[in-house]
Amino acid sequence: MTYDSLLKEAKEHQKEYKYLLEKGNFNKMLKALPDLHEEAFSKIDCLSCANCCKNHSPRFKQPDIKRIAKVLRMKEGDLVAQYLKIDEEGDYVARQKPCPFLAEDNTCNIYDDRPSDCRRYPYTDEDVFLKRTQLTLKNTLVCPIAFTVMEGLLKMEGK
Repeated sequence: MTYDSLLKEAKEHQKEYKYLLEKGNFNKMLKALPDLHEEAFSKIDCLSCANCCKNHSPRFKQPDIKRIAKVLRMKEGDLVAQYLKIDEEGDYVARQKPCPFLAEDNTCNIYDDRPSDCRRYPYTDEDVFLKRTQLTLKNTLVCPIAFTVMEGLLKMEGK
């Protein structure tokens, strides 16, 4: 499936996704997430996509900033000044898109020290995937794995 066809299908299914996330059997879906997550990650190579790094920014929390600055041999203030800004929610996020740490081959220059949001994205093995409806809906439009897991939940519900 191409990204364009995925995006089209994800857009068409937004109402169904929203209904399922808000009205579906939470415990049944939560129980299904680990298998759907594993299956999606076994079929989809994140390095062939990197849409998350191209379209979103993680929150850079203070421990992330400290760790990344140390690895890059920069002062924390210089890291913030060069790469980050404060968003409307008061969080540090990347100043630019795509992420300044995304390499041309879709790898991450700070992979071992990346922020927690990056480690956890797209949250498909966490209850966050079911609880944060708006975030999940947005992620299905960006991430083939989030889309695949959501489609799996729809199929499970017989939709």
